[in-house]
Amino acid sequence: MKTLRQTKIGDTARVVKLHGEGAVKRRIMDMGITKGVEVHIRKVAPLGDPLEVTVRGYELSIRKADAELIEVE
Repeated sequence: MKTLRQTKIGDTARVVKLHGEGAVKRRIMDMGITKGVEVHIRKVAPLGDPLEVTVRGYELSIRKADAELIEVE
């Protein structure tokens, strides 16, 4: 299993599955990160948190703890 956090800067990955439960999973989905969507990794902050991604045509910052819950291919 590969997570969004393990994806390299400049790569694009497709979301396969969201892990986690309840409010955390709902928040990730509300940001537009759902199964099948492509996510492009733009950059990662110097200490690794947060990641900056492009999803559905807009830019988003996501915490590495949340990125760990997003399974990609």
